[in-house]
Amino acid sequence: MSDNTNKTANTAGLRGALSGPLEAVRTHWDRAPGWERWAVYVLLVIGALFLPYQGLAPAMSPESDWQTILFYPIGIYVLLALGLNVVIGYAGMLDLGYVAFWAIGAYTMATMAVKHGIGFWPLLPCGIVLAAVSGVILGAPTLRLRGDYLAIVTLGFGEIVRKVAENTDWLGGTRGVNNIPHPPSHEGVWFLGVDLFTYKIRDARPYYYLLVALIILVVIFSKRLEASRIGRSWTAIREDEDAAEIMGVPTFKFKLLSFATGAAIGGSAGVVFAAKTSYVAPANFPFLLSATILAAVVLGGAGNIPGVIVGAFLVAWLPERFRGLADYRDLAFGAILVAMMIFRPEGLIPSRQRKAEMAEGGGGMGHMGAEIDTSGSEAEVGSR
Repeated sequence: MSDNTNKTANTAGLRGALSGPLEAVRTHWDRAPGWERWAVYVLLVIGALFLPYQGLAPAMSPESDWQTILFYPIGIYVLLALGLNVVIGYAGMLDLGYVAFWAIGAYTMATMAVKHGIGFWPLLPCGIVLAAVSGVILGAPTLRLRGDYLAIVTLGFGEIVRKVAENTDWLGGTRGVNNIPHPPSHEGVWFLGVDLFTYKIRDARPYYYLLVALIILVVIFSKRLEASRIGRSWTAIREDEDAAEIMGVPTFKFKLLSFATGAAIGGSAGVVFAAKTSYVAPANFPFLLSATILAAVVLGGAGNIPGVIVGAFLVAWLPERFRGLADYRDLAFGAILVAMMIFRPEGLIPSRQRKAEMAEGGGGMGHMGAEIDTSGSEAEVGSR
């Protein structure tokens, strides 16, 4: 008993050490005036714009091209994680087939551009709408399911989309679709040595800046939703769906809206990805990618946008940073994830609400939230 008590105390102490500085920053942020918040937002955007600076490459990605990695996987993962966060972090539904909506956006760009000559800018909203409609089509018959049943259905949907692409000649079959046109270029607008609107396959920086613009729009949109009646309804569903329904929340409608919103964001990432790579194939959309984006959301802190962005950045960047370790990089990456789930199960930067749900013994994902050993949290609270 004494050994278990010591281990619990050590784990609680580490959690407290990790939480203390974060809580201090949050307390200051809650009291910060508007001008200070806007100054931080502007600095973060400026930092994102300077990330492609080639001088960072030796430290950030010595074995790979840093600017290409910023677009994929980092930028794409961040955008996908923000979309999945709407489903998991806000509404508490576990989606194991999220990669399907990314594929739908990518194939919309590929087929309509190659076969019908439609340009990138008209196809971007088309891909978003088609992915959202696909989310509604998937959700309408299945969102009355809960927990592991819903997870299995979404996993199956992801595999169905990939298999349809593999076996449909109009979609290129296993060969995929190539020669996808890039967005139209407009030369002469320079920023930090980059011709911002000149899109070529060898220069990933204009596409990265396009992703940054999309990410900013998605963050603003997500925050507005989170503070709205829709966001409050999603929170109620995540915490206790039955109680929310008794209180008059139309749970099915709001769950369907969550699925469609997350799918639309994933579709936008697919359109940009296809336009940059100029080639898509079913092999680009495996189930493992859905699991990776899920890990990014949970690692960063589901329901908290800064945490989700940090989690996606780390999940995308760490394997590339340690590419020189060859096969051992996956082992090291997996060990980091395991350690994080032991010492920081609520995520790197969790929302306060989700952290409270975890402390109460629930996983914070509605019916998918496993029971958590709260002895560490209780010891941490007691130590304060």
